[in-house]
Amino acid sequence: MAGQVHLDVDGPIATLTNDNPEKHNAFDDDMDAQLFAALGELKGRSDIRAVIWRGVGKSWSSGRDVGSIGTNQTDLTHHELMSRGHRGIQQLWEIDAPVIVAIQGWALGGSFQRALLCDLRICAEGARFMLPEVGHGVIPDTGGMAVLHEMCGAGLVSDLVLTGRPMSAEEALAHGIVSRVVPAEELDATARAMAEKIAAAPAVTVKLARRVISHLSRPSIRASMDDELIYQTFLNKSDDFAEFKAARAEERDPQYRGS
Repeated sequence: MAGQVHLDVDGPIATLTNDNPEKHNAFDDDMDAQLFAALGELKGRSDIRAVIWRGVGKSWSSGRDVGSIGTNQTDLTHHELMSRGHRGIQQLWEIDAPVIVAIQGWALGGSFQRALLCDLRICAEGARFMLPEVGHGVIPDTGGMAVLHEMCGAGLVSDLVLTGRPMSAEEALAHGIVSRVVPAEELDATARAMAEKIAAAPAVTVKLARRVISHLSRPSIRASMDDELIYQTFLNKSDDFAEFKAARAEERDPQYRGS
């Protein structure tokens, strides 16, 4: 069965669920479309006071479904596809309710970056985080570098992005990337308790507190995503990226020229 993104509403609390467990909740174009449609519905609802974003199975999301790469059947250019993706995920910022991400297993690549665009992140013990894009000849392109720079500074984001190494739950907590690490069996209950606490507070107070926080960081995140859109489009057509793909296909060492 193809992967799905479910939206369920229980009183003032909405839950988004990544449901593609056989692929560790990797996203393809159809799941992206379902996610963006759900976010579009949420941003139009004033009755929702908190949102939980969770995943079924072993991982929250392992990023992009590599089996779907190159299967785009639209007439959109790479630049247009990226623009559509940015518009879709930036709807997170138009939802009146805070979004709490409950992460188990892997939060990888673009999915990790999407989680970083949300208000709060908690994770289960043993969760791992990774930005492997540079090792695939491209750059992270969903705002995650800007968020990590705000949280952790240039040193850590350079380490994560340039080496592509995994980061543990404990390290993520130490850097403020997640605010809580809990036993796996307590993850959903903890996220629900947080959502209920937020939903019980005066709505306008929550809204204005989030506005103050967003004004501190969002302009730089938007600017970073604009840069990513330009640079990723260039990389897709660069000589080095063509050499990267050719060397892999021919099982030889690449000869990069920096262009």
